[in-house]
Amino acid sequence: MKLMRRRMAPAAAMFLVLAAVAGCSTAVPMRPAENAVDPLCAEIVVRLPDTIDEHSIRVTDAQGTGAWGDPAVILLTCGVDVPGPSTQRCITIDGVDWLVDDSDEDRGVFTTYGRDPAVQVVVDHVTSDSNALNELANAVGVNPASRACTDPADVSTGDDAVLEPEG
Repeated sequence: MKLMRRRMAPAAAMFLVLAAVAGCSTAVPMRPAENAVDPLCAEIVVRLPDTIDEHSIRVTDAQGTGAWGDPAVILLTCGVDVPGPSTQRCITIDGVDWLVDDSDEDRGVFTTYGRDPAVQVVVDHVTSDSNALNELANAVGVNPASRACTDPADVSTGDDAVLEPEG
């Protein structure tokens, strides 16, 4: 009986350590987007980087999502509504076009343009927006682009013109 207790003691100790560690790192609560079940969202999520700007990836509680930092300062949601032509500023980082919503002074909101499903990334301004989008380009880039940002100077102003975001 003593021999059995000695053999079980290390396993019990390891269980307690794992339970304590798991208790310290809670999942980041997020809401899945309507199209989070798209297989391309799964492809994107499995390619997410382990760190962005020294912020470690965290476990989330929703499909098609990612989060970095403690507290979370970068949030990714795959499967958001695909944006159509827009007058929002559009930037291209590492081959991925992003519509920029900078109406919130505390964070930037970036949504992929020309990709279905679309990905939205929210970055608190305590970290670099461009570094975050640069680090996410490899993961997001597995979803092929069907459209691209267009420079307004290159767009016809005729009635039948389709205006795409600024470049």
